[in-house]
Amino acid sequence: MPAPLPARPLVVTGDPVLLDDVLRLAAAAGTVPEVVADAGAARRSWPTAPVVLVGADQVAAALRAQLPRRAGVVLLGADLDDGGVWQRAVGLGAEHVWFLPDHEAEVTTALADARDGAADLAPLLAVVGGRGGAGATTLAVGLALAGVRRGQRALLVDGDPLGGGVDLVLGGESDPGPRWPELSGTQGRLSAPALAAAVPVMSGAGVLSWDRGHAHSVPPEAMEAVLGAARRGHDLVVVDLPRRPDAAGRVALAAATTTLLVVPAEVRAAAAASRVASSVGLLCRDLRVVVRGPSPLGLGGGEIARALGLPLAGEMRAERHLDAQLDRGDPPGRRAGGPLAGLCDRLVEECCRERSVPGRLAA
Repeated sequence: MPAPLPARPLVVTGDPVLLDDVLRLAAAAGTVPEVVADAGAARRSWPTAPVVLVGADQVAAALRAQLPRRAGVVLLGADLDDGGVWQRAVGLGAEHVWFLPDHEAEVTTALADARDGAADLAPLLAVVGGRGGAGATTLAVGLALAGVRRGQRALLVDGDPLGGGVDLVLGGESDPGPRWPELSGTQGRLSAPALAAAVPVMSGAGVLSWDRGHAHSVPPEAMEAVLGAARRGHDLVVVDLPRRPDAAGRVALAAATTTLLVVPAEVRAAAAASRVASSVGLLCRDLRVVVRGPSPLGLGGGEIARALGLPLAGEMRAERHLDAQLDRGDPPGRRAGGPLAGLCDRLVEECCRERSVPGRLAA
């Protein structure tokens, strides 16, 4: 029996002008939508279409047809001055109200995402240190390698222009392939397959890091484009971020499924981390703490997490010879069965298990 054809975007409108605009944008996005002129006839494709664009002319008919609530419904408004359009959008269960030509970019992106299957975006884990030297980069590398052990396409993104460089940690600083300076001018939609094919692969994970030249910040538009393509073309994306995120870092935090704050089990480190948590917590949807031991005072991870008022995601136990590994460019967490690998394996497993619930990582 032949495999069923993939569901296409659904356009529900009898307005010929609106339809011409949408079809033009669909062509630009490289997709051919299914078009239904009457909302009552949309019932068959309504549940399975990756995205549904409902013209303002069909909202009343859609409400009368009592079509089921679902994600990915967009109301295409006809009049910017129509205040009632928002009320109708609520009744329809629409996630967005877009007007043409003002929102052509948003419509094109939604159609292109539907073509690429972007409804199933990869989890994005952001890692931030509670203070300098907390071990955030080590954890970020370990998470990416845990994804590799699971057979996933993992991408590790270095979001800290003043850090040491995740490629150095992986021993791949000389590997060919693009670094951030070559992608800093990226805007709009970036091809997911092209990004995956271009970045260097180190220890099985794709890596986007910095070169050894002058540090430059990444424009937020470039970070947004790269992370969008990364999540469409990979199974797991990990971003290593600085304690004081710049504009690009704020984009990454807003997009992150879960943000992990790495805090050494020390009183002064917890005090510093509380300031980081107060600023980072305003930007991300789910902030959890990873406590790195050992503690000179015998503090446990639960005590540090309670002091910060954050859920405890896990504890990084001490790993022998870790500093020597880092100096040699021997990736941390690559050895299965070690404390770091064990923690990262668990975190990635839970993250992937919870990916159907955005922004939630099991404690």
